Amino acid sequence: MEKATLPDGPYIIVANHTSYLDILLMHSILPKSPFVFLGKSEILKYPILGTYFRNLNIPVYRKNKNKAGQAYSMAHKAVADGWSLVVFPEGTIPDKDCPKMLPFKDGAFKMAKSMGVPLLPLTFTNNYKLFSDPTDILGPAQPGISRVYIHPYFTVEELGQMEISEIRQACFDRINAPILIEFPHLFKENK
Repeated sequence: MEKATLPDGPYIIVANHTSYLDILLMHSILPKSPFVFLGKSEILKYPILGTYFRNLNIPVYRKNKNKAGQAYSMAHKAVADGWSLVVFPEGTIPDKDCPKMLPFKDGAFKMAKSMGVPLLPLTFTNNYKLFSDPTDILGPAQPGISRVYIHPYFTVEELGQMEISEIRQACFDRINAPILIEFPHLFKENK
């Protein structure tokens, strides 16, 4: 695990999403940082993850604008109470070419800017090989060591000088850097 200095106080953690193992490992990666996940409500349907998520996190009902607004209010309250937030800005786990990322959604970056909190990017490069979707009984799973990169964080001052689109792109680039190095074959067709 490559590790950078963590910000003080609550902050927003953004990471690529390759496996449900990303969720399960987060507390061991950041054991001294109290946080809650802001994630899709569909996870509540999974037996083990649903129980974990229901008790410690803020579900986002993406198809219901009123409930989505409630999640945003709950996120603000959590940060005000000293909790950091974990957001996977891809919004889902990619169906193919993991760990190549999907485009990021703006929510995490808008929240960091509006709440005035730092933004901490993380990269998971191989969790998709270690733990598959719980509904895919024959999916890939194998023993191994998870590779995680904790990148330098974006300060409140840096975020204040950037537009949302610039923050989104800067985070994407920072998170994507180890993926480009470890999995260059995923990007050859783009050149």
